[in-house]
Amino acid sequence: MEIVLSIAGSDPSAGAGIQQDLKTMTALGCYGATVITALTTQNTLGVQDTMPVPKQTVASQLKAVLEDFDVKCIKIGQIPNGEVARVIVDILQEKLQESGHRIPIVYDPVMVSTSGRRLMEADCMVYVQQHLLPLCFLITPNIPEAEQLLGHRLEDETAYRQAGAELAKQYATHVLLKGGHTKGNEVNDRLFLTNGSVMEYPGTKIETKNLHGTGCTLSSAIASHLAQGYSLEDAVRQAKDFVATAILHSRHLHIGHGNGPIWNF
Repeated sequence: MEIVLSIAGSDPSAGAGIQQDLKTMTALGCYGATVITALTTQNTLGVQDTMPVPKQTVASQLKAVLEDFDVKCIKIGQIPNGEVARVIVDILQEKLQESGHRIPIVYDPVMVSTSGRRLMEADCMVYVQQHLLPLCFLITPNIPEAEQLLGHRLEDETAYRQAGAELAKQYATHVLLKGGHTKGNEVNDRLFLTNGSVMEYPGTKIETKNLHGTGCTLSSAIASHLAQGYSLEDAVRQAKDFVATAILHSRHLHIGHGNGPIWNF
């Protein structure tokens, strides 16, 4: 059983964050370990508050897991501030140098919640761009997150293509630009590889009010498949199928009064 590490925030409603990462990894046959970076107060109606975990505690969690477990892939989600970002980068850099090989890092750049709550301080984004993104094997921004990273609006399909290619070149990492925020019933995720090639993963939006945690699920599923030895292209394809199935099977669930969770099992 391959071990996947999630470094992310905690969601007490268990639809996103660490809790959803663990459910995804378990459903796909991996063993999930966790490092909690923030304690959020949220439910299906939105995020009400977030409290960063002290950097010393984040560091001790991360060291404890990496000293004991043979981690095959790392997924990173919410990083609340620059202090937490620094300890994560420092420890991961040290681990990568010690191991002599690159443990794939999949980063879902969670910056703002769906309900509009800011989940990352401004100084943190600058540090992440300068130091974490170049360490990553894959980043999985949606369109608003890509706009934050690039500093300008993306208005159409041409801009989406240019944005993905620009991010991949700028940070020397593969980029999965998610298309869920586009208008219409069609959704097209694009994988921009560092060699300049682009793969498209078209799909159709599923009519449902239960979409809480889809980004966390997708990145965790990709990390799980990478840990199991799949190529990046196949890992993304299988992860997208997994998320689509989870959305489909959650359509008639009534958990909470708002944007309900998807069902991984």
